[in-house]
Amino acid sequence: MLILQDVTTVTQVTEVIEQAAEPQQLNFIDMAFKGGWIMIPLALLLILAIYIFIERLITIRNASKEDTSFMDRIKDYIYDGKLESALNLCRDTNSPSARMIEKGISRLGRPMSDVLVAIENVGNLEIAKLEKGLNFLATIAGGAPMLGFLGTVMGMVKAFFEMEKAGGNTVNLSQLSGGIYTAMVTTVAGLIVGVVAYFAYNYLVGRVNEVMRRLEMRNMEFLDLLNEPASTK
Repeated sequence: MLILQDVTTVTQVTEVIEQAAEPQQLNFIDMAFKGGWIMIPLALLLILAIYIFIERLITIRNASKEDTSFMDRIKDYIYDGKLESALNLCRDTNSPSARMIEKGISRLGRPMSDVLVAIENVGNLEIAKLEKGLNFLATIAGGAPMLGFLGTVMGMVKAFFEMEKAGGNTVNLSQLSGGIYTAMVTTVAGLIVGVVAYFAYNYLVGRVNEVMRRLEMRNMEFLDLLNEPASTK
């Protein structure tokens, strides 16, 4: 029996030593909780940034889809004098270009400057619709790191407060680790949210610029279309 007890004791001691020797793993969830309440608004900002990115990406992608034969059909209708058919085609085509061309067709018969202004106004409205929400994404990109730095300052204040409580006694590192942990975690979290929002914002701006260039091309094509009959007579 004594031998069995000794073996059991040795086994238990060995297990304790092995557990102590295993390095403590850095758990993301535990690290997030160490950041304190400041992690809640940072998490909400991250969720908002992801939502805006996905929603705007779908909207911009739908606006980028366009029938390659659209302008050719509009050209044929206008040359044949079928303005109502051209308007119906624009109304049936759900794209910024179609709405812009529709406004231009509805202004035919007026001075060319009025037609141009009407088209440009619709184009600007379409671009404004695509850019909806991007200002929030830019705000998150700039504000999240600042919020993280606020948590950093609060953590350092907590650490110095623990030092002050210790007075002239030797400061225990365990007393300071909580504040320093909070400071570092909030900094990392704020930078992560800011970087994600920054890259998402710039990517969406690039996609909007592509749609804008396409609208400008359609505008030029439509104006050339209106001038071609007069130049060929």
